[in-house]
Amino acid sequence: MSASAVPPNKPLCIALVAGEASGDTLGAGLIRALKQLHPDAEFIGIGGPRMQAEGLVSQVPMERLSVMGLVEVLGRLRELLRIRRELVDFLKQRRPDVFIGIDAPDFTLGVEQRLRDAGIATVHYVSPSVWAWREKRVLGIRQSTDLMLTLFPFEEEVYRKHGVAVRCVGHTLADRIPLQPDRQAARQTLGLPEDAPVVALMPGSRNGELRKLGLLFLQTAAWCLERNPQLRFILPCANPERRQQMETILADSGLQLPLTLLDGQGHEALAACDAVLIASGTATLEAMLFKRPMVVAYRMASLTFRILKRLVKVGHVALPNLLAGHEVAPEFLQDAATPPALGQALLDRLGPTPEREQAEAVFLQLHQLLRRDADHAAAEAVLQLLRDKGRLA
Repeated sequence: MSASAVPPNKPLCIALVAGEASGDTLGAGLIRALKQLHPDAEFIGIGGPRMQAEGLVSQVPMERLSVMGLVEVLGRLRELLRIRRELVDFLKQRRPDVFIGIDAPDFTLGVEQRLRDAGIATVHYVSPSVWAWREKRVLGIRQSTDLMLTLFPFEEEVYRKHGVAVRCVGHTLADRIPLQPDRQAARQTLGLPEDAPVVALMPGSRNGELRKLGLLFLQTAAWCLERNPQLRFILPCANPERRQQMETILADSGLQLPLTLLDGQGHEALAACDAVLIASGTATLEAMLFKRPMVVAYRMASLTFRILKRLVKVGHVALPNLLAGHEVAPEFLQDAATPPALGQALLDRLGPTPEREQAEAVFLQLHQLLRRDADHAAAEAVLQLLRDKGRLA
């Protein structure tokens, strides 16, 4: 054993940071897998309820890091910089065996750079969209990160090209979600009728997303209801704050809809529904894994959109379309996202059509591609890095 390896009587100390619900899911699975291999390991950093339930001691509430957009972050910049500075100081004192930044690259990559400069091994879990825009970011990642863990196979090539150690581990949700979800069981769980057409509304898990998309999604539901009075709608709320926010948006809208707000239960909603209106983001991957036809919408600050439109070099934003290499789910961004446009696309996907069957077949193929026992693959990759660096025997 090298002089720097963890002594037999000293448990591993692993630091992790996640900035939103999807990262919290990945982090929880990774912690669980690491505990199976090192039951006495200690976990510190920043994470949400799932990571904390697995034993992470979080320095600040994860929601303080949840902010999207180039312009939107400016209002929170001072707080975010303070949190990052205090976190780096804390971790430099604690000297964890490894730091794992989970997504949230604008926050975590800066932490990784400072800790790696201080001699701490670093891992980044979930590739930024370097294949879509600003590929030269890989050069900075190479300076700050010892190992990149990607979710999708097509992401590996760009890192190898630039000499970054990389491993594709797949996605933990692809392992957990069954290849053939049970719609009937999900409807029974949610108290929904078996024969009614059900549309899931998923406008996002962040405050800003609901402010931009909440009313739009309700207006789209009303547009659809006028044309199909049999429709039922369900809307899973990420947490009590988002539910209260959505209740306020619904009350202010004055709309009368056959709508059920759910506390969490996003997976049950996807399993139960016939189609989903969804915000662009990680949730589109979940809808894909549940093989549900989806219509994707997104709105952001107009300046952010104009900047990204000039920088982004891929033709799609939704993960299922990026993975498939063509449009499987229609996308409506900014001014194109209107109730009639979204509503018609939703109604087109409720019936049994060749396009719907083709989309479900593509989603099944992609699901199988992403099934790689992600939690254990990621845990083993992290531990191998520690062995390579002499931190583990």
